[in-house]
Order: sequence, then C-alpha cells, then structure tokens
Amino acid sequence: MESFIGRKRELALLQRVLQKTDVNRFDRPGRALLIRGRRRVGKSRLAEEFIRQVQLPHVYFTATGHALDQELRLFTEEVRSSNLPDVSAFHAEQPGSWHDALSLLAHALPERSPSVVVIDELPYLIKADPSLEGVLQKLFDREFSRRPVLLLLIGSDLSMMEAINTYDRPFYQRAVDFVVDPLSPHDVGQALGLSAAEAFDAHLVSGGLPMICEEWPRGGSLWDYLEAATANPLSALIVSGERALAAEFPPEALAREVLSAIGAGQRTHANIATAAQGGSRASMNRALQLLLEKRMIAVERPLSTRPSRETRYHVVDTHQRFWIRFIGSRLADIERGRADRVMDRIRQSWTSWRGTAIEPVIRESVRRMDELPEGTGAIGGYWTRTNDPEIDLVGADREPIAKKITMLGSIKWLENRPFDHHDLSELIVHRSKMPGADTSTPLCAVSRSGCDVEGVRHVTPEELLGVWR
Repeated sequence: MESFIGRKRELALLQRVLQKTDVNRFDRPGRALLIRGRRRVGKSRLAEEFIRQVQLPHVYFTATGHALDQELRLFTEEVRSSNLPDVSAFHAEQPGSWHDALSLLAHALPERSPSVVVIDELPYLIKADPSLEGVLQKLFDREFSRRPVLLLLIGSDLSMMEAINTYDRPFYQRAVDFVVDPLSPHDVGQALGLSAAEAFDAHLVSGGLPMICEEWPRGGSLWDYLEAATANPLSALIVSGERALAAEFPPEALAREVLSAIGAGQRTHANIATAAQGGSRASMNRALQLLLEKRMIAVERPLSTRPSRETRYHVVDTHQRFWIRFIGSRLADIERGRADRVMDRIRQSWTSWRGTAIEPVIRESVRRMDELPEGTGAIGGYWTRTNDPEIDLVGADREPIAKKITMLGSIKWLENRPFDHHDLSELIVHRSKMPGADTSTPLCAVSRSGCDVEGVRHVTPEELLGVWR
C-alpha cells in the first residue's frame, strides 16, 4: 500500500485556493478554509500532504482540549519551531491570549510570498474560549486577509464547524467550507486493487478511512484482512472505533448507548429505546438529536406519494457500524488472543449484516447515476409498519412526498445467486402495493451476481463503482 491514497481532487482544490494568495493579483490575498469531516477521515493527513507538496513556510498547530494557558503555550512552541521567516517575537514573550498570539503570528508571516497556517481541532479551542471566533474575525479582517497566507481551520465536530460560517457568527463569510469525506468506494477499490464487488465490501468494513486502507494489503481479500486485523489488538480496525466514540462521548453517555443500539441493528425508535435502556423518552429523544447534530446517524423515511410517519435510523459511518456490530462488544476476546471467536461471529452474520449495510451505499450510488428514468430527482426506499411491502429502491421526482414514482428496484447482494424469476415476481407484487406506482413503473435489479430475467434493468457492481470516479 502506498502511504497516501486518493485525495487528488481535494489536493487540487487546495492548490487552486493557494494560487489566490497572490499579492500581485489581489489587494487582500489572505484566504481561509473551514475544513470539516468525521473523525479519522484523514483531514489532518490531507493538510500534512498538502504542506509536503507545496514546500512553503508554515506552522501546524493541533489543539489538545486542555486549558487556555496550556494551549497557548503549545501554540507558541509550535510557532517557535516552525520555518516561518520571523518568529523572534515568540521567543521574546509568551502570549497571554489568542488575540496576542494570533497578532504576533500575523506579523511573523511573509509579506510578499505565500505561507500556510493550520489550526487543527479548532472546536476544542472555541469550547475553551468562545471569544476566539470574534478574535479570528477581527484579526482576519485587519491582518491575515492582507497577507498571502492560506489559513486552514480543521475540526471534526461537524455541527460546530458548520455553525462557524453561519450568518449570525463573527467569522461569517471570512472562510470557505471545505468538506473531507471518507474515501469513496472507487478510491478504496483502486488503492487496494480490488474488483468492484470486493471494493464495496472493503468500503463497508473500512468506512473509507485511510488509516484502515493503509494497513490492508493490496489485492488482499476481505477475509485475509479481517483474520490479520482481529488478531492484532493495535490494528486500525480495532482501535479506530473506540477512539472515535471516546472523543465524542464519555463511556456512560446515553447517546453512546443509543448509537450502539442502532449500530447493532435496531432501526426503529421503540426498538432502540428498548435496547439502550437509558431512561425516559425525553432523554432518549435528546440522545437521538445529539447524534443527528453530530451527523453520526441518519434518518430514513419511506419515499412515496403518501406521507408516512414510519422512521428508521442508521449509523452513517459504515466502519463504525461494522465496529459496533462485530468488534466493540468483543474487545475482550481480541485482547486475550481469541480472534477466532470474533471471526466466527463475523462469518455467521456477514451476509445478513452486509445486505442491510450496503443499502444506503447503493442508494447513494444510484442517485449519482446518469441513466435514470426521466424526472428522477430523489432516491430512497419504501416500507410499512408490517414491511408489506418493503422496497429497497424507489425513484421519485422529489422527496419526502413525491408527485410521481419513476422507478422501483430490488437489491440482491449475494455472491452466488443472481436476481431470478422469484425475485422479479416478488418485486412485481410489491409494485402493486406501492403508493404512486402502477404496471408502467420501470423496475431495476441491483445484483452482485448477475440477472437471469428480462423486463428489469440490471445494475452491476461495476456500474455502481463507476459513478464514484
């Protein structure tokens, strides 16, 4: 495996923003980006690779979540050891506030040539000192925007990072939002040298997290990787899930219990509440709201021409979903060298778990396809309380309540069984029960192992993977 994979698009975007720090073209060449993305997705690694490629004067500071005076001391040490041209002021004094520290930093930057400043884990600093947003606004307007500097502000708290750039906040419109998503299924497959179907399996396990992909041997099968990773308590597969949860919640937090219940397969409000066993309905709703704000879970509702109150939840990060289901509750087995027990559990449940876990990924893949029935503006699923019918794929002109259903489909993600006459008959029956659909509504089959019938549009793994290029 190469040490840095994917991210060509993101690096190119950073390069284009850097070009705008040209003092000969702009009176205010300073630029700022608010870089956000889920934990462990590779935001910091992206910034480090960008700095390595551009070879410019820079300083990279990562907040630790400690008290203000300690953060300022660490920041001062980073600037002193940086390759900025003039850091003498930081040797002469220790700043006592972020206003003083950032003012000194602005005057340490080159005046005619570009430089890069990275402040990582910005939400930690704002939590410790809420006035920092106002300080950033003031000093960006007066100092940083007048110098050829690219200011990269990085954070994993998605709701806070989004809020920084809203109209009622001090730093509004000073920075451009820059989202770092997990590696796509195509990136994963290309980096690991896997077929299309295998790439989707690897994406479900890794969640597109670079740290997991980097330890996955190129061309290695899913089972070879899992055998090796579960036998190593320090593998990225094992440690990343717990680190992500620990960074977000204390162990006893109800939100963590709710997330674990959803990741373990509970999808309705009632079933989640029963599994979490965490108190009142109000506290349960607060936990769900917190998880939604942190973008850790997503809400699914049936897509049809009729309103519905049916609601399901799923964990957004596919690796976290895998970790909760198979790893988190088995850490003791892994630590005492019983990876065989963990692997037995994965093998027994893999097919059924994957069948559910792949659905949101396939819906997003289908949503990106060009060759969809005319008028398709939304992709979702449909179900009733009794799951009669339950339809994997629904295309419609809009959501959440459609005027027109443009297609219906079934997902069959099995290694050795193609979409067959039985599957087609079931889909036709479900179409007859679907609000807004009729006998003219086109049918499609997303099948891992081919399609044995006519009268249905077959979507292959290769076609799904191609939309992520």
